[in-house]
Amino acid sequence: MSLRVNSTAHALHAFVNGKHIGNQHAENGKFNYVFEKDVKFKSGRNVIALLSITVGLANYGAFFESKPAGITGPIFITGRNGDETIVKDLSAHKWSYKTGLNGFENQFFRTESMSKWSVESVPFNRSMTWYKATFKAPLGNDPVVVDLMGLGKGTAWVNGNNIGRFWPAFISSENGCDAKCNYRGAYHAEKCLTNCGEPTQRWYHVPRSFLNGEGDNTLVLFEEMGGNPSLVSFQTTRVGSVCANVYENKIIELSCDRKPISAVKFASFGNPYGNCGSFEKGTCESSNNTVDILTQECVGKEKCSIDVSTKKFGEPDCSGAARKLAVEVIC
Repeated sequence: MSLRVNSTAHALHAFVNGKHIGNQHAENGKFNYVFEKDVKFKSGRNVIALLSITVGLANYGAFFESKPAGITGPIFITGRNGDETIVKDLSAHKWSYKTGLNGFENQFFRTESMSKWSVESVPFNRSMTWYKATFKAPLGNDPVVVDLMGLGKGTAWVNGNNIGRFWPAFISSENGCDAKCNYRGAYHAEKCLTNCGEPTQRWYHVPRSFLNGEGDNTLVLFEEMGGNPSLVSFQTTRVGSVCANVYENKIIELSCDRKPISAVKFASFGNPYGNCGSFEKGTCESSNNTVDILTQECVGKEKCSIDVSTKKFGEPDCSGAARKLAVEVIC
């Protein structure tokens, strides 16, 4: 026999008689899918529990408030009786509903949590599991990040502070990225894609204010889908360069995180294009030397504020197109 669930949840976990039988998540932006797994039911009463996970709701588009998200059903049990397929619709059965998880309600993530943790034979690649570890804060004053690559999907806390939800197991398509990016022309969603074949995020910033400089710090992970917490590591990072790409009549602030700005690598006011590290001048540019202006305003300072305006940089003739400033400074 099998359990079949029609779902629009971003991720779905299914349990039968307290046993996790599998999970599934939406792919490529298609949130209508069918979860189906073979199940061994016992004679008599059986309990089916479905955990629906939604990572945000639609907030734009026509009638976005009416778009379904979650378990929309129907829910079936299917089986075979000889050559006949038997389908039983469970949608009309009595279902109970609850939001949240016990671990969140009991605040397992709090440093002072009195919950009992097992220290023997830590399981890997197991879904719906809480992990806890202690670590020393990295020395120095450089920014701290935690690398969560190797985990599946879940939430992380440092000393009781939520640093975000993670999903490094969700990998983008390997196709579609261009070696050279140009935003000019009509917009489409596939233009200037980057990081193909990579997760959306793997490094998470941990503010120094969250950390104890002396003594132990606590990392708590709630793993929903299964991963290897032994691969998690804390690192420090240094900003090599800082970029900005801002339209005129705005004020930008460039900062090297308490380090002086040492040089201006690129600056252009007009219609420059490209990404940080690969900016290029466009077809129009102000007559004033943008690099010299920014060098005078910013180099040697830990941060500087720039008024992006024609008064500051001159008035390039861009044939009515919106003008902007692209800049990359070296820290």
